[in-house]
Amino acid sequence: MKNKVTIVGAGNVGATTAHWLAAAEIADLVLLDIPQLEKMPMGKALDLTQAGPVRGYDAVITGTNSYADTKDSDIVVVTAGVARKPGMTREDLVQINQKIISDVMAQALAASPNAIYIMVTNPLDTMVYLAHKVTGLPRERLFGQAGVLDSARFRTFIARELNVSVENVQASVLGGHGDEMVPLVRYSTVAGVPIGELMSREQVDRIVERTRKGGGEIVELLKTGSAYYAPGASVAKMVEAILKDKKLIVPASVYLRGEYGLNDICFGVPVKLGAQGVEQIIEYKLTSEERLMFDKSVSLIRGTMSALKF
Repeated sequence: MKNKVTIVGAGNVGATTAHWLAAAEIADLVLLDIPQLEKMPMGKALDLTQAGPVRGYDAVITGTNSYADTKDSDIVVVTAGVARKPGMTREDLVQINQKIISDVMAQALAASPNAIYIMVTNPLDTMVYLAHKVTGLPRERLFGQAGVLDSARFRTFIARELNVSVENVQASVLGGHGDEMVPLVRYSTVAGVPIGELMSREQVDRIVERTRKGGGEIVELLKTGSAYYAPGASVAKMVEAILKDKKLIVPASVYLRGEYGLNDICFGVPVKLGAQGVEQIIEYKLTSEERLMFDKSVSLIRGTMSALKF
C-alpha cells in the first residue's frame, strides 16, 4: 500500500510542501483547504499532477475541502492558520490560530487517528503545545517543524560567508523559531571544523542575527507574503525521514518531560526521526552562555503560551 500524506492548508507553504513531496515520489498526497476557498486546492492538485509527466513522478495528488478524503493518512502536515499582520499582537495571533488549530486537529484526528502529525502553523511552539492539549496525542506522533528551516538558513549563510558548498556545512540550533532561536556555534561545523575556528566572532554574530531575522528579511523583500520554498522543503525533509525510517537527527519542536530541565512546554531540540516519529530526544551539554540564550527562549515561548485560552 502506498503511503498517504495529507497537507491541511493549501496556501504557499502547503502547496510547496506538496511540490517537494510529489517530486520525491514517496507518497500519494491530499491537499485540503476550507470550503470558503472552493476549488482552490483542487486546482493546485491538478496543476501538480500535470507536472508529473514532465518531472517523472506518478504520485496521486488529490485536492479537497473534505476531511473524508484524508482518511487513514500516515502523516498529516498542518499549515493552516493566519499570518501575523501589521498591528496584530502576538496574543491576537495566538487566539485566532487557536480556534483554527483546535478545529483542524479535531477533524483530522477523527479521520486519521493513527497518523503522525507535523505542525507548521505559527507561533509554532505554542501551536504544537495547543495541539497536544486538545488531542492528547503522544509526543512521538505530534511535533513541529521550525528548527530544520532555521538550521537551513544558518547553513546557507555560513556557506556563503566561507565560499563552500552547503553540503559541507552542519549547523545546530535549539529553542523557538526565529528571534527565539538558540544557535549552537560549537556544534556547527564545516567539513567537521567548528565555525568558530574558521571565522571571527563578529562574522559569527552577524550570521546568527541574520538567521534569527531570516523570516522577517523575506517578508520585507516580498512585501505581500512570507517564505514558502525553504519551509516547504523543510517539512518535506521531515516527512521523508519518517516514511523512509531514516533515523535522521534534526531539530524539532517537541513536548518535553524533563529533558533540558523543562516540563510542560514544546521546545525546539534535536530529535531522531524514524518510522515511529520522534524516536529519541538528543540532549546537548550547554555552556553558561548557551544556557542564558536557552532560558531567554524558554521565557519568550512561555509568554506566548500564556495567551492560550482553555
